[in-house]
Amino acid sequence: MKEYIKGANPYMPLWEHVPDGEPRVFEYGGEKRVYVYGSHDTMRTEYCGKDYVVWSASVDDLTDWSYHGTCYETSDGSVLYAPDVVQKGDMFYLYSAEQKGSCVYVSESESPTGPFINPRKTDLGFDPGILVDDDGRVYAYWGFCACYCCELNEDMATIREGTLHTHPMEHTIALWLKEDDGHTGAEDAFFEASSPRKVFGKYVYIYSKRYFTPVPELGVYTENNGFLSYKYSDSPLEGFQPGGDISFNGGEILKNPDGTGTMSYRWGNNHGSIMEINGKWYVFYHRQTGTDEYSRQAMLEPVDVAMDQNGKIYIGDITYADGEPVSSKPVEMTSQGAHINGLDAYRLISAGYACHLTDRRQQKEGSAAAKAYIRPVYEQEDTVSAPIVEITDGVTAGYRYLQFGANAPKTVTAFILAKADLTVNVRMDDYRGKICAVLHMKAGESQTTAEMITGVIGKHAVYFEFLSESEGVIAEFDRFTFD
Repeated sequence: MKEYIKGANPYMPLWEHVPDGEPRVFEYGGEKRVYVYGSHDTMRTEYCGKDYVVWSASVDDLTDWSYHGTCYETSDGSVLYAPDVVQKGDMFYLYSAEQKGSCVYVSESESPTGPFINPRKTDLGFDPGILVDDDGRVYAYWGFCACYCCELNEDMATIREGTLHTHPMEHTIALWLKEDDGHTGAEDAFFEASSPRKVFGKYVYIYSKRYFTPVPELGVYTENNGFLSYKYSDSPLEGFQPGGDISFNGGEILKNPDGTGTMSYRWGNNHGSIMEINGKWYVFYHRQTGTDEYSRQAMLEPVDVAMDQNGKIYIGDITYADGEPVSSKPVEMTSQGAHINGLDAYRLISAGYACHLTDRRQQKEGSAAAKAYIRPVYEQEDTVSAPIVEITDGVTAGYRYLQFGANAPKTVTAFILAKADLTVNVRMDDYRGKICAVLHMKAGESQTTAEMITGVIGKHAVYFEFLSESEGVIAEFDRFTFD
């Protein structure tokens, strides 16, 4: 029996929903591992949950993640928002955002997996991000639609006198802000999700940007906070210079003839950070499943990080000229994640790994996102698959990228619950690309196989285009494989 792909994007099992992931590399017990700390979407009808869990992977294999269980539970029964964890000396410190982020506590553990105990209230606020500097000094960053930063005292909880900086960058305009405080700006547009990192000796402030002005080339025409962005400085608390956007969870940006872009996935809020792992950099972020923002999943992508001769930091998909970085843009959102050579096309691949979900009939300015969606699953089984549901005529589900190896497959098999007679075109490289197989199904069928009509080897994006003459929902897409 074929095995399911694991550790793709999302990289945790499809039943797990951990957004806001802060990645940290810790050496513990003689082993270096990447630990991810985030919120836990268990409430299902609202953001987050009442516990934090820990997942980790060896720095040598980011496709094999281990579950370490609950590391912290809410102390007062309230909902926990995004946390952070740092190490100082031999102790690990968890910053928990209780009461939906309005009350931040710090607790401690001798292990990166917890349990974290002895919670103490801090002076910090919403979405705390912590940086332990090379000299042992500790800095904290936080905020929602306005940001703050400071140095912490030795207690890891209180603000060192005279170090509080308000508005180290300008923040976004949002409908719920009653008045302009004089610190708003479209370039920075700080929203939330403070995450400090040290890169090439510079202090990098990563955050969630909420665009409130159009960015047509990225498919942004209305307010949008699906971006992770950054600024950088020579100082930990001030002097932050313009950076750019690192990632976006709105999927592949389809290029229109006039140079504008169109999003290809249902975007939503974003939160995460970057981490250097075995000499390579990755951005950790989250995407949405379902029809809301309450079942978010952990994602990662390789990312370029560079500094030019003038000390400017570039993070994202970087363009170089004569060996020097000159510009950057958000890295692409993929299905492969840490499988950098592509997902094994000959294993079972859940439809839930789609990174492109569009509807040509719904395409309008800025978005072709489909009403079809990936249905969240919660059964904690290795073989659980997250299906794409509410598929109608014209929907396309895309996967970037699959690896076919040196020998072309002869067939493709798809597990699709057909609710009407339908045709599925399997396209390569582009959602309008060459058709390499055609699947035909009758209403009531649940599995079909078709012969490949063109040879495919190596690494390719694959798209499934659903067509039918029937109105309404025509299919549910569960999984697929090649042979």
